[in-house]
Amino acid sequence: MRLASVQARARRAAEEREEPPPGPAPPSTHHSDHQFKNMKSKFFNELTHMPNHKIKMPMWAIGAIVVVVLALVACLGFCIWKKCINKGKKPKKVRERKGGRGRRKKEGAGEGEEGKEGEGKEGEEEEKENFGKLEFTLDYNFTDNQLIVGILQAENLAAMDMGGTSDPYVKVYMLPDKKKKFETKVQRKNLCPVFNETFIFKIPYQELGGQTLVLQVFDFDRFGKHDVIGQISIPMNSVDLAQPLHEWRDLVGGEKEEVEKLGDICISLRYVPTAGKLTINIMEAKHLKAMDCGGLSDPFVKVVLQHQGKRLKKKKTTVKQNTLNPYFNESFSFEIPFGQIQKVQVLITVYDYDKLGSNDAIGKVWIGFGASGVGLRHWSDMLANPRRPVAQWHALCPEEEVDEALKKPLR
Repeated sequence: MRLASVQARARRAAEEREEPPPGPAPPSTHHSDHQFKNMKSKFFNELTHMPNHKIKMPMWAIGAIVVVVLALVACLGFCIWKKCINKGKKPKKVRERKGGRGRRKKEGAGEGEEGKEGEGKEGEEEEKENFGKLEFTLDYNFTDNQLIVGILQAENLAAMDMGGTSDPYVKVYMLPDKKKKFETKVQRKNLCPVFNETFIFKIPYQELGGQTLVLQVFDFDRFGKHDVIGQISIPMNSVDLAQPLHEWRDLVGGEKEEVEKLGDICISLRYVPTAGKLTINIMEAKHLKAMDCGGLSDPFVKVVLQHQGKRLKKKKTTVKQNTLNPYFNESFSFEIPFGQIQKVQVLITVYDYDKLGSNDAIGKVWIGFGASGVGLRHWSDMLANPRRPVAQWHALCPEEEVDEALKKPLR
């Protein structure tokens, strides 16, 4: 028994020696809360006593700015709301004002209508006088079926240029045909020009009755379109051609001459550089101008190749009788070396075949070097696509215009 109690005491003593010494007691929660409050109060004290270079404006100023901004936003919103609410009312007032003005204008026009009629007539007479006068002669040669038109002189023409002058010339043609057009020489800077030029139309006397002679005076402009000064229209059924006519007439305000539609033609081009072969296919035409008395034409196409103004070759299609929409589908081949193809000009003219007299040109197309618009683009497309046929519709132009353009120096 004693031995057991001694062993138990020895164990207790060993355990007491092994236990570590007790550590310091944990800090109390009351102490930590007190420390946090001290730090908070210190922070706010420092914030309140900060120098001005760290806080640019006090808190009350920031609050005032916020209040002002909110007030402005509220005012803006109120204005927008008011505008949207009253949006339907404003147009009515505007209509009422406009209606009142319109009524007043009508009443004023009604009251002064009688007084203005005389003034309007006087103004019209002054405008007519401002166009000027033209002296001309008419004569008909029954032996040769020729209408002889003489353009002698003009007086008091309207000034169309900035310097108070004009560069007048006279264009003479017959309606509705317009087959032939004549022009006098341009008289520079002259409002009373003297022309003294004669033009001859070969027209059978039986056909003259349905035609009108037009004498149109233009102001020449080198850099733009020519302006119409005035014109005289003379229906031939109102003129006694048994004796010569010689008179002065007042020019009437001329309208711009309408562009006459002559028709369209479809052409296919193909060039093979290795063989130096150019193939032109005349496919078809449509809406051609009627050249015969029956309202039809007998069209055929003439193809001419030029190089630097010299004619190389020419070809013709067959004649298609009594049609304004002929279908040809005829091909022509030309040997053109690759070194020359860039400078080649293709001139395609549509004619109306006439058994008794000369063939009348309906219209003409210029394709290739020196051309412009569709003619140049079609040629460029052909060169850009070798060995491939390239088809294109072309609007026919008056033969005189194309020939005049060909005379100009090419760039």
